[in-house]
Amino acid sequence: MTNTLGFIDPTAGGGKAKVGMARRPDDLAGKVLGLLDNTKEQGTLILETLGQALRDRYGVARVVLLAKEHYSKPALDSLIDSMASEVDVAIAAVGG
Repeated sequence: MTNTLGFIDPTAGGGKAKVGMARRPDDLAGKVLGLLDNTKEQGTLILETLGQALRDRYGVARVVLLAKEHYSKPALDSLIDSMASEVDVAIAAVGG
């Protein structure tokens, strides 16, 4: 029997170019932290808890919490640009 359903091999890899990691700050003291909520269950709670812990433990000055439109869609360029213009460091949630 031949495969007529047109399955795609998920191990074949993607066509996107690899992007290098951004430079990391030496510490977080006085920095503005951006948190990107992926809108999955508990994502906001996870990020709020993380933001408070980083303020308390590492001296983060301010936390900016933004959310994607929907977990199944990539963040809008305007959202990324807005966050990038306001924060020193950013973290994305992995709620679930």
